[in-house]
Amino acid sequence: MRPAILDPLFASISSLPGVGPKVSELLVKLLDRETIDDCRVIDLLFHAPHSIIDRREQPGIARAPQGTIVTITGRVDRHQAPPPRSNAPYRVYLHDETGELALVFFRGKAQWLEKQLPLDETVTVSGKVDWFNGRPSMVHPDYIMRESEAENLPLVEPVYPLTAGLSPKFLRKTIEAALPRMPELPEWDDLALAQKQGFPSISDSFHMLHAPRDAADIDPQTPARRRLAYDEFLAGQLSLSLVRQRLRKVAGKPVHATGEISSKILESLPFSMTNSQREAVADILKDMAGTERMLRLLQGDVGAGKTLVALMAIAAAIETGGQAVLMAPTEILARQHHTTISKFAANANLSVEVLTGRTKGRERDAILERIASGEAQIIIGTHALFQDSVAYANLVLAVVDEQHRFGVHQRLRLTAKGISPHMLVMTATPIPRTLVLAAFGDMDVSKLTEKPAGRKPIQTITIPNERTGEIVGRLKSALSEGKKAYWICPLVEESEESDLMSVEERHATLTSALGPGIGLIHGRMSGPEKDAVMMAFKNGEIRLLVATTVVEVGVDVPDATIMVIEHAERFGLAQLHQLRGRVGRGDEASTCILLYKGPLGETGHARLSIMRDTEDGFRIAEEDLKLRGEGELLGTRQSGTPGFRIASLEAHADLLEIARKDAAYIIERDPELTGERGMAIRTLLYLFRRDEAIRFLRAG
Repeated sequence: MRPAILDPLFASISSLPGVGPKVSELLVKLLDRETIDDCRVIDLLFHAPHSIIDRREQPGIARAPQGTIVTITGRVDRHQAPPPRSNAPYRVYLHDETGELALVFFRGKAQWLEKQLPLDETVTVSGKVDWFNGRPSMVHPDYIMRESEAENLPLVEPVYPLTAGLSPKFLRKTIEAALPRMPELPEWDDLALAQKQGFPSISDSFHMLHAPRDAADIDPQTPARRRLAYDEFLAGQLSLSLVRQRLRKVAGKPVHATGEISSKILESLPFSMTNSQREAVADILKDMAGTERMLRLLQGDVGAGKTLVALMAIAAAIETGGQAVLMAPTEILARQHHTTISKFAANANLSVEVLTGRTKGRERDAILERIASGEAQIIIGTHALFQDSVAYANLVLAVVDEQHRFGVHQRLRLTAKGISPHMLVMTATPIPRTLVLAAFGDMDVSKLTEKPAGRKPIQTITIPNERTGEIVGRLKSALSEGKKAYWICPLVEESEESDLMSVEERHATLTSALGPGIGLIHGRMSGPEKDAVMMAFKNGEIRLLVATTVVEVGVDVPDATIMVIEHAERFGLAQLHQLRGRVGRGDEASTCILLYKGPLGETGHARLSIMRDTEDGFRIAEEDLKLRGEGELLGTRQSGTPGFRIASLEAHADLLEIARKDAAYIIERDPELTGERGMAIRTLLYLFRRDEAIRFLRAG
């Protein structure tokens, strides 16, 4: 049960003044919750300001700098209403001893403005000043106050990330209404650590977070932010440890590889394994031979041959008489793995099934029967593999592809079914060590660092948008020579605010320039539609595929050799690297063209030059973390990063290490969290919504 002291913080967001159904919808979006029921007062308190507005600047009208926010006190001279039926704004002029300022109101209501700004009254206004032809104006001031009320003007205001339809003023008011609900909570942090780090109490930390007094208070290194970041890391590390402790309680089935099946698979390969593949296989077999369950992360750059390593682990599981599953994040990927693995498995005479959400009716029933009887040895699929209706005869190994799409919770669902397979998690996103720690705790990691034999390097070039025409010309001749190409766009449809080329529009312009036979694929299409286009591209009916980043993960078309990425400056490094990895998969030399819109900012410039300089995914991941922190450029989170709300791996890496050690110490001293600090820690876990872990304590 959640401690009662937290009830005010877990009240619905709609219990705050002024928050009706419409605003609730906006807040759900802003706070990244899934439903209105899941959006609570605490989520608003975790929404941290990113900057401040300082209204202390009162330079006088004539000395107000262009484009800055200032506060002006002056006397109202005259109102100038626009002529009837014109689009001109309503203007009000006021002066101080230094000069005259025009206040500009579009669609201003005369009656209201005359009441707000009476003639000959002294008023205080605050807002952004713009100079035009030597005259200053302020469009729609943020505040208008009579001189007598001027002391109510908030001189320093926090500025929060927003979503369309939500006003900054309303959001600030709502957060101010939420703050008093913060109770005095028991202290869970180690006293010596809190003193050494200068941590305020948790309640004070939230109050300080939302009441910055100057720009320095927004810095991630302020004591309040460091305290919240530490607690967030601690909650994360504790929940991982509790889960791990629970997973470890369930013994693994020792797997002793005989080599009978794996040798047949290796014989059928046209190439031999790389050294790092051999080492990874040795680590995995050693883990699986023990009585504790394996939990290993296999990191391999795009095209480094992770599937083969996984297949060797699968072969070992089958040699022991067990079954293995391979879970992929999408339908396309699951079917692709099925094709690849079936080829390898044919030589060893293994039965491979594929089960996804689209498998229906009789076909599904027949597959479920083969899984339950043990006839199906390798089962490949999506989340559908772990639905309640699926019963395994003897599941020994689960391989999870593209880990970041599956949280800890999905891993637990497996264990909850009383199944305790060894677990191999694969990712093509090279994850820096700090990130592995934050997301997975102390997971054992194997890295594949070499490219398989015969792969040629990919030539990467950067070209400004203005030269798109040239690229289209070069594509035309490449396609006529029978080559295949991808053209990646960042958005699906043309929107008002954006000057980005939408994928549909680009598809139309390329079709008119290059003729028919150009495919289109984006996230709004249904699974079957996407699959059909991908198949046509694979079979060569389509030679050019215009796509959004849907193709980022694992789509395999070995003879595609050209990749054009439009608006490359808008993508994160990891994403660019993933996209580039879609070409250069066969034995022909490949090219990746990064089209960018100038002028580039410093980060954009650094990002594109790293892409030109290296194909090493691990180096790219480290640079990516430095350049960008874990947030994504466009404000959407990079999949792969645990969603921290205050903590940042870049700013608070030192705290992650301390939190990891502290979590291990707590679990060792009080594994059931029943002591005094243990009970306080339970409150911490609930506060940071890591309470799944607490349920495992009771489940024992």
